Amino acid sequence: MVHIRVFASLRVMLVVGSLFTMAGCSGVIDRFASNLSSAMMDNNDPATVEAGAASYLLLLDALVKQEPDSATFRQAAASLNSAYAGAFVKDTARASVMTDKALTYALEALCLEHDALCDVRKLPLDDLKLHLAKLKVADVPVIYTAGSAWAGWIQAHSDDWNAVADMPRVEVLMQRVVELDETYQNGAAHLYLGGLATVLPPALGGRSEVGKTHFERAIALSEGHNLLAKVLYAKNYARGVFDRELHDRLLNEVLAADPSYKGWTLSNVMARREAEALLQSADEYF
Repeated sequence: MVHIRVFASLRVMLVVGSLFTMAGCSGVIDRFASNLSSAMMDNNDPATVEAGAASYLLLLDALVKQEPDSATFRQAAASLNSAYAGAFVKDTARASVMTDKALTYALEALCLEHDALCDVRKLPLDDLKLHLAKLKVADVPVIYTAGSAWAGWIQAHSDDWNAVADMPRVEVLMQRVVELDETYQNGAAHLYLGGLATVLPPALGGRSEVGKTHFERAIALSEGHNLLAKVLYAKNYARGVFDRELHDRLLNEVLAADPSYKGWTLSNVMARREAEALLQSADEYF
């Protein structure tokens, strides 16, 4: 089985990212969504967010049914279902169902925005690249949502090699996001690309130095406030190349940092938990 747990950590950021940004919706909904997103991002108790987000999943399903032609509601529903499954759902069957729904919503949103991408799962990779090359900066949210939901779906179905074979499509989508706006979601596409490059160790074809470049760029774009980026850098790159010094330095930096920072608190609290676990297992790994 291919090791792609990196996507679970990345989807923590989706929980606290722009899940609830529904541009083009009514002003009341937009303000509510923005305030809810901020409240979750700045919450230091993951259990509270887990309990509250579950109700919002049902609300988004209702909004999708109410507005069947809305790509933005589908994007929001895709993001939250994928993020919730990755961050909080441990049952594999339930995670599979939620990521199936997330990917369906995300690809429906992509189709609503661009007819040429309605068969994106069947398009030859070169044709997908050609279609994506025509998209603009305004298309970044729908491209990113499709890529992140697809990554979550692959993780939940990682025992199926047909699903794992879709990883190059995720990489192409995230590469286009970086080309158009690498700052989107504070560089989250770089984290996905870093994770994809380091899924395999160097001895098995992993591109460790490519991954390193993406992880460092993500850290720079967040000005060091995204502690999850350092955790993934340690977990996926430093462990992959057996660099114990870098591994421990990065994780100790995470533990020494104040997790409370506007827009990053929840993600940072969860990153610190993972950093502690990685340090505890370091002697066994190295």
